Amino acid sequence: MKCLLVSDIHYDLKQYDWVLNHAASFDVVVLAGDHLDISSPVDLRSQITVIQTYMRRIGAKTRLIVCSGNHDLDARNAAGEKFARWIQRVRQFGVPTDEDSLALGNTLFTVCPWWDGPESCRQIPPLFERDHPVEKARWIWVYHGPPSNSPTSWDGRKFFGDDELLGWIEQYQPDIVLTGHIHQSPFKKGGSWVDRIGNTWVFNAGRQLGPTPCHIIINTEVEEALWFSLRGGESVVLNQPFMQPPTELTALPGWLTK
Repeated sequence: MKCLLVSDIHYDLKQYDWVLNHAASFDVVVLAGDHLDISSPVDLRSQITVIQTYMRRIGAKTRLIVCSGNHDLDARNAAGEKFARWIQRVRQFGVPTDEDSLALGNTLFTVCPWWDGPESCRQIPPLFERDHPVEKARWIWVYHGPPSNSPTSWDGRKFFGDDELLGWIEQYQPDIVLTGHIHQSPFKKGGSWVDRIGNTWVFNAGRQLGPTPCHIIINTEVEEALWFSLRGGESVVLNQPFMQPPTELTALPGWLTK
């Protein structure tokens, strides 16, 4: 399975065009939150309409999975906490989103919403309890914020990760967690696009300006993950007993173009 991870596009339509144009090359595309941009002069409702159209079009080319991020919140629940109500409507296009799960072959994806307060946070562990007993060879979580005390949540000054996620990773031990949220992590000394917590791989592609988003490609058949940005490319091998430092890419692997 070839998986494309992109996050934090923030209503950059050229980057959405890039994802749309490349989606058919992958078995699954994951957009891990912050689809909208609350600082944009474009009205949020107009942004939602445009992004839903992109999601429908991407989902027509391949399997698409999306979760909400902190920029995507447009409503409040009974506890007064914000959530992304609009993103639930992409289910009509066959796109799994917040609180859904998806089985692709022997891989199970669990999709988590952005939580805005204690009540929303309490709704997340039941998702893991639901999916933990399901028979699967690989378990992947889609979760906008990276875990705390991880190089994937380092912005160059401090860690901005999710303490609860770190605890859930240690408790449930998924194989992979696909995140975003902290744009600077792959570009700062002490930060990274990849981390390993026990046996769990954590990925955060970061964010850059321009028509091509930072992105990560994971190939579960050859057990390799690649990261691409304007700075170049790096790779890690997933089936090693311990995490090795990422290797700079000097040439594209053959499987990438097949």
